[in-house]
Amino acid sequence: MFAGEALAGSGSVGGEIVFNTSMSGYQEIATDPSYCGQLITYTFPMNGNYGADADRDESGRAHARAIIARELTNYRFNRASRQTWLDWLAEHGVLAVGGVDTRALTRHIREKGALRAVVSTDVADVRHLRKAAQGLPSMGGLDLAKVVSCEQAYEATAPEGAPAPDLHVVAYDYGIKRSMLGYLAGCGFRVTVVPANTSAQKVLKLQPDGVFLSNGPGDPAAVSYAVKAIERLLGKVPVFGICLGHQLLAQALGFSTFKLKFGHRGANHPVKDLRTGVVEITTQNHGFAVKEDQVPGAEITHVNLNDGTVEGVASPERFAFSVQYHPESTPGPHDSLYLFQRFRDEIDRFKRGGEA
Repeated sequence: MFAGEALAGSGSVGGEIVFNTSMSGYQEIATDPSYCGQLITYTFPMNGNYGADADRDESGRAHARAIIARELTNYRFNRASRQTWLDWLAEHGVLAVGGVDTRALTRHIREKGALRAVVSTDVADVRHLRKAAQGLPSMGGLDLAKVVSCEQAYEATAPEGAPAPDLHVVAYDYGIKRSMLGYLAGCGFRVTVVPANTSAQKVLKLQPDGVFLSNGPGDPAAVSYAVKAIERLLGKVPVFGICLGHQLLAQALGFSTFKLKFGHRGANHPVKDLRTGVVEITTQNHGFAVKEDQVPGAEITHVNLNDGTVEGVASPERFAFSVQYHPESTPGPHDSLYLFQRFRDEIDRFKRGGEA
């Protein structure tokens, strides 16, 4: 058991406990739908040191069930912040615990793997808390895309300064982030967002120039309806996937997925593009990965230099590609922003009948 001081929220919450090594972006992390059902340990010692602001929210609410940190601050010495971090957490109903030995906790997660856990302000009995944690569902087998997805299709609002759109993209919402929609619009796409369970037939009726598969939480193997839809889209329209969308595309191509011991969550993961030899520093947030395999008509394009896991796949004949990491990477790094232009290039190649 790890002890700390509750600085926002109260009661008991449970979920999968994970850690994130990013030095900034704590608000973007807490509002990322990919963290649905999880308790987040921030490894950077100080959390909240530049305040909070609604413009940094990646979705309409907080998805982290609790945050755990060594030191939680409550000031906003940043002109771009209109609120303190603790006030933001309290407003969004997130249980926040400071004073925790996060180095020891992170080491425990690395040794044991991502675990089911309970954070409580009103129960101190270790046996009771352990039993409550053991009663929580495992992340394996959970379809959380349907939990965080939109209920109806909508047209995404382009940010100020975005160019007039000349291409139409349908984006599957498995847990899509606002910054992702902003970057798609900034690349000249008109974006129609559709629920996770939308059929391929309905998507094709919208006559998109391309289809985007978003990030999201949960086990990709449990989202079989999405895999079936992607299978029916392949070859009929260019497809670009990230994170969960990457895993779903990989399954549609014939790969399989598995659960990582403690996942990849941070903003400094080195990834090598096997075709160019270029190494990118990437933002990552995932607990599952694509299993390395040889699949006819598909290729592995990127690998993680920390552990060798698959970070990208492609099927050029079917105009489909994906990456495990987050090219929008808000607030950074921005090494992978070129992928949005690559999506446009793939659409252009499709319109030319596959000519390079």
